[in-house]
Amino acid sequence: MNPIIEHLMGVQPLTDQVIAMDYLITSKSAVRNYAMAVTDAGTPEIKSILVRQLDEAILAHERIVTYMLERGWYHPWDTKQQLQLNMQNVDTALGLSLN
Repeated sequence: MNPIIEHLMGVQPLTDQVIAMDYLITSKSAVRNYAMAVTDAGTPEIKSILVRQLDEAILAHERIVTYMLERGWYHPWDTKQQLQLNMQNVDTALGLSLN
């Protein structure tokens, strides 16, 4: 969105971190949905197609996680650090909604 329009509408610009987190959540959902679809596939051909899609979704998820790890935006193995980051994001989100 145009920065002038964002300002006039009171909309805060999306950060790379927010976009990456949204993409990560969507990616996790895709993996879960493909996995469920594989178990319900009606024919071997459909199952084969869904397994390929699942593999691609897993690879996409891995790329997103790597991107976020490299930037310090995601700490899946350090729950204390991830909780602290989540709380900072909540504070930021609450601050944005009040403006």
